This record gives sequence, structure tokens and C-alpha cells, in this order.
Amino acid sequence: MAKSSSPRLIQWLLIAALIIIADQFTKVLILGSFQYGDSRYVTSFFNVVRVHNTGAAFSFLAGASGWQRWFFVGIGAAATVFILWMLRRHGHQLLFATALSLILGGAIGNVVDRLLHGYVVDFIQLHWRGWYFPSFNVADSAISIGAVLLIWDEIRRVRKS
Repeated sequence: MAKSSSPRLIQWLLIAALIIIADQFTKVLILGSFQYGDSRYVTSFFNVVRVHNTGAAFSFLAGASGWQRWFFVGIGAAATVFILWMLRRHGHQLLFATALSLILGGAIGNVVDRLLHGYVVDFIQLHWRGWYFPSFNVADSAISIGAVLLIWDEIRRVRKS
């Protein structure tokens, strides 16, 4: 790849690294301050709670016998390789590369949890009038924001053509 892509790739990797650091730092705080299942109300719509997710988004496959840990580690590793390849090729596209960097950092953050603990530590819980959104973490937030940015980028691209 051309030398001009290297500084851009480093920029995107730094963003991903910041996501990983923020994600792991907040999880260390939760693991050190909360027992499994502990919950503290922060506002009328936001709790901090310690839960463990052995599955994927919305606890998909959480009840499986354990094989899902390595399955999701494998998916995370494959996604990492693919995203790195995409960043090398398209690092000049600001919105697209930002989205990929957020997804990369979030994916690696959750893979680290699976490797260290066998589950992902979730701790952000939103609720409203008896309705509770599934708990999530910084990595999940980065992945979600990255996905929204990818959709926005594609909509912009389609409108241009």
C-alpha cells in the first residue's frame, strides 16, 4: 500500500485504541465496585448494573453450552482482519473510516472480555416507565455508533450517485 495511507491507518487505529482503553477501563471500574447483579440508580432512566453476557447482542446464544465464547472470539478476529483491510483501502474516506474505527475498537473490547472472563461485562442500563433496554457497555456503544455512521455514509453515497 502507498506510504500516504500509513499515517491515516495510524489515525484510525488510534481511535480504535482509545475505544478499547475506555471500554476496558470502565469495565475494570465496574468489576472492582460491583458484585454480579448489583445495580445503582443514577437517574430516573439510567442505572449502573453489573451483568455478564455470554452471548452476543441482546444475549443471543447466551444459553448455549459454552461453544459460543470461541465462536464470538472467532467472529471478532475475522471482523478485525476485515476492518483493518478496509481501513488500509479506504482510510481516506473520513466518515466510512471513522465508522470502521469505532466498530473495530468495540469489537476488540468485547473480544478481550471473552478471552479474559468468558463473558462480556455490561453495565449501562436504560429504562423508562417499566421498560428496560438490555444492558450494554462502551464497546457496544461504539459499535452501534459506528453502524449508524456506516448507514449514514451509504445514504450519502447513494444520494450522490
